[in-house]
This record gives sequence, structure tokens and C-alpha cells, in this order.
Amino acid sequence: MFNKDIGIDLGTANVLIHVKGRGVVLNEPSVVAQESETKKVIEVGEPARKMVGRTPGNIIAIRPLKDGVIADFEITEVMLKRFISRVGGKKWYSHPRILICAPTNITSVEQKAIREAAQRSGAKEVFLMEEPKAAAIGAGMDIFQPSGNMVVDIGGGTTDIAVLSMGDVVASSSLKVAGDKLDVAIMKYVKDKYKILIGERTAEDIKVTIGTLDPERSNEEMDIRGRDLVSGLPLTVTITAKEVKEALWDPVSAIILSAKNVLEKTPPELAADIIDRGIILTGGGAMLHGLDILMAEELKVPVLIAEDPMGCVVKGTGIMLDNLDKLSKRKLG
Repeated sequence: MFNKDIGIDLGTANVLIHVKGRGVVLNEPSVVAQESETKKVIEVGEPARKMVGRTPGNIIAIRPLKDGVIADFEITEVMLKRFISRVGGKKWYSHPRILICAPTNITSVEQKAIREAAQRSGAKEVFLMEEPKAAAIGAGMDIFQPSGNMVVDIGGGTTDIAVLSMGDVVASSSLKVAGDKLDVAIMKYVKDKYKILIGERTAEDIKVTIGTLDPERSNEEMDIRGRDLVSGLPLTVTITAKEVKEALWDPVSAIILSAKNVLEKTPPELAADIIDRGIILTGGGAMLHGLDILMAEELKVPVLIAEDPMGCVVKGTGIMLDNLDKLSKRKLG
């Protein structure tokens, strides 16, 4: 007999699914490949991601979530159905209870869209939970005590910043500057400086390989290939880590400023707790080299990276699944 409680981290870049009693059973890119004319879905997840920028004219690879919210309702529904069916089969997951994470500042319309997409993918009941709350729980923070905990969750579409105490959000901010915007900043920098066009995957490779905010690693370099804007032909150039830091400076500064604003809104007693415990970084963006050091310098507070930054939100949903019966009485979200 399988338990039908599942937790979903519905991210702009990745979807992760936690099944109660089994742990994390799926981690796939939030990408769908479909035929451009018939709109028929061909692939979802990793096979679809491999098609990004490399598909013939009749096939388009799209990301149905943008900036942490649903941009294409029907495609999101199909993607969720495929993923839920992939982790357990249609029969025993026909009507699961789903706990799904969402950014803190989404509108009631956006909340409704997430609920409906989950319901139409076969959910019996749907619960919404704030992403930073799930991230903090998944990172091992005890947010249910009367003390201050601060988490900065940098995902693909949004960065969610929150101070938590007694199980609730005390002060928070959600901004649409995260991993995707870092990639866009790199693409723009390369286009402006070298007059070549690169794709999202190349920009992400640059960020992961030599992206750093640490001046001591500024000499690292990487060869990149793109299309020359002048000749239209393929061209290879060399980019340095120092240049990547320059490209990333504006979006990173926006995240740090937002964290500073949340700290300023935090009651003094909780702020004192945060100075003692530090700020926890979660999400894929937490792995940007040197970000923790830069944030600590700017905020004058210790900054620590969670043990498994990308898995924190889905781990948090997994822990909360054990309390779903209590939550159902409160109707979370």
C-alpha cells in the first residue's frame, strides 16, 4: 500500500518531487518540448532540456514557469501529470494529497493557478506552503521556536528572503532576480563586449564553471562559442572570471540589497538571533562561488550555505508531509 502524500518544489528551473516514505524520487528540469503547430507535448524534463536551442522548426522547447509562477497553465498541468505518473504510475497516484511550494509574494490569482494546475493533474487535496519556510525546514533550521532564523532561497526565477520565528514568516521579500537573471546578465555582457550571441545553456555553463564573486579567482578563464553578430558565423572567444563577476554584479547587488531591507524590517530581538546563528543560503543560486563571503561582508552577519542547497525546499516539503493531517485542519496557504 503506497502513501499518497507528495511534496512538490515547483521551480522555474527544476521540479523536485518527494513521496512520503520514499524520499526525493524526481529531480527534472521544468522544460517541455512540443510541436509548434499541433501543440502536442513530445517530452518533459531532462529529454526536453536537451532540445533547448537545438530543435528543428516544428519542435519548440519551452519553460512553462516564469519568475516562479505559471506562465503557461495548460503546459504546466501536462508537465505535472507526466512527472507524477513517472514517479509512481497512474494507478496508485490517481488522487494524491499534494503539498506544493510557492514564492512568498505571489498574488491570489497566481496562488489559484498553482492550486488548479495541481488539482487538474489529479490531486485530491492541494496545500500551498511558502518556499523560504520549506527551505529553512529542509536546511535543518528549527523555525518553530521563539527565535529568529533567516533564509535566502535563490532559485531559478525568484529569490525568496524571509525571517522566520514560531513557525511563521515575520519579514520577507520576493524578487524576480535569481539564477535565470544571472544567465541573462552573462548573455548581455558577452553580446555587448564581444558582439557575439550565446544561448542560455552556454551562459549557465559559464556561471557554473568560472562564475565567482571572489577576486582571488579572477584569473580563471574559459573558451566560449557563439554566433558573431557582424559576420553571422560561429566564433570562439575567451572570457575571464573577472569579466563574469562584472556581468553578475548588478543582479547580485539587487539580492544583497533586498536581504538588507528584510534585516532592517526585522524586530531587534530576532535580528540579534540572526547575528548569532547567521543567514542560511539555499537554492541553486547559493552555489555561486564567493556569494556567501560577499553577503557576509555587505550585511555584517555570518552567511552559511546549506548542506544540499538545491534539495532544501523539497526536503522541507517532505518533513511537512509528516504533519499534513495537522495542516489540513488549518488549510495551509
